[in-house]
Amino acid sequence: MSIRQRNGIWWVDLRTPSGKRIRQSTGTADKKAAQEYHDRVKAELWRMDRLGETPAHTYDEAAVRFLKASEGQKDFRTKVRHVVYWRQYLGGRPVSSFTTETIMDVLPTHVSYRRKGKVKLAAATRNRYLSTIRRILNLCVEWKWLAAAPRLRPLEEPAIRVRWITQSQAIALIEAIPLQWLKDACAFALATGMRAGEILSLDFASVDMERRTAWVSADRAKSGRARPVPLNDEALAILERRKGTHDRLVFTRNGKPQTQIDPKMFGRACAKVGLEDFHFHDLRHTWASWHVQGGTPLFVLKELGGWETLEMVKKYSHLDPGHLAQYANVVTFWAQQPEKAKTPPARVALVA
Repeated sequence: MSIRQRNGIWWVDLRTPSGKRIRQSTGTADKKAAQEYHDRVKAELWRMDRLGETPAHTYDEAAVRFLKASEGQKDFRTKVRHVVYWRQYLGGRPVSSFTTETIMDVLPTHVSYRRKGKVKLAAATRNRYLSTIRRILNLCVEWKWLAAAPRLRPLEEPAIRVRWITQSQAIALIEAIPLQWLKDACAFALATGMRAGEILSLDFASVDMERRTAWVSADRAKSGRARPVPLNDEALAILERRKGTHDRLVFTRNGKPQTQIDPKMFGRACAKVGLEDFHFHDLRHTWASWHVQGGTPLFVLKELGGWETLEMVKKYSHLDPGHLAQYANVVTFWAQQPEKAKTPPARVALVA
């Protein structure tokens, strides 16, 4: 049979006029549509063989070439995941057959978890899938495989969220957490601005108490760049208290390494002190907000927090209007006039 169903999706199985066997997905569960796709592919193969037309390049060819060009990039694993997802629907199909509708119709909307079930994907996550397929198609244009790539507009994303709490709220939150290891992890996040993954992977070998510095290695940093983390008195006190809890890692639960902050325990503590829509990562936002309110320049905050660009820390700039107030009198008008001219001009009646 020329078309076969596999896991709900129809596949074509045919031979070219020269005898080469071709098996590829149609990307559809509709048998009629799959048959139409089969007939079109067969006709294209005949034209290539008999009329010498240029072969149509497939998604699979483009994806492999794209991944080879992306090797070594910090988000390579994410790109691989996206490529695998798109292959379910576009695998084996000529890139010249793709339209805006073809792609948008199969853009992922949900992700399934074993315990949570189906969870709706955020617009930002869906845009990252779009970004990958857009890049693949734009490369196809560069390679002369396509005359033009389909237009793929990004989905509208909500405004940047900055959630922070006051110091009194932070104290209440930490006191509401029942286990000491999580208390320490939260307090350390507020003292250093380190991310959850950086805190949980921090080992004593990466801490120099005398130089008051901890180091985040490149493989643990979100930006892919190693950075030093200055330690204040509160952070040093926490590190001193954590000594002896584990032979290597700073933050463990009953001596056992943790892959994530306990979200249920953290959530219960937030609810107990009346904090809504607050997550562990918001402790980093809080740390950054406190810095800006205390007068730390944005370019210094960028280095302290390990952000890649200054643009990423501008979302905190509105919290400190004082850094602009000092420049308010640089440009004046009335104060620079001679004494006689400083009297405000008389009101002038306007006549139509």
